[in-house]
Amino acid sequence: MKKEQIINLFYIEHLKVKEIADKVKCSSAYITKIIKQDVRYVHEKEYRKNITKDNRKIAQNQFIKNKREKQKIEDNYSIVQSQHRQASKELSKSGHLSNENYRRCNYSAYKYNPSKRRYEFDNTLGRSYAVPKYIKER
Repeated sequence: MKKEQIINLFYIEHLKVKEIADKVKCSSAYITKIIKQDVRYVHEKEYRKNITKDNRKIAQNQFIKNKREKQKIEDNYSIVQSQHRQASKELSKSGHLSNENYRRCNYSAYKYNPSKRRYEFDNTLGRSYAVPKYIKER
């Protein structure tokens, strides 16, 4: 009765030796001895080996995917940091605001002219000498 139960748990339900030992309340050495006597042992061992191989492949792919995602996040963060440093430098008293950043700050004052590939200041607003009239597209 006990041997049949062990064989069913191993070959049909595909439980591990340790799980069977806990369930049946006997030693794992005894379980191993019983399952090795069955003719299906070699086939079951190969089957479990293939499942482990597939699971390892899935885990490895997931690890690589997570690593790439983490790298992407770090790259984006470093880009944002460098943009922040650049913006801080340009907006500080000692720095000078570039025409491109001036246009970004005053986006409603400039209209894009696709034929000349540049941004042009809206003359209806009134422009001081220091404000750029045209800003080339980058």
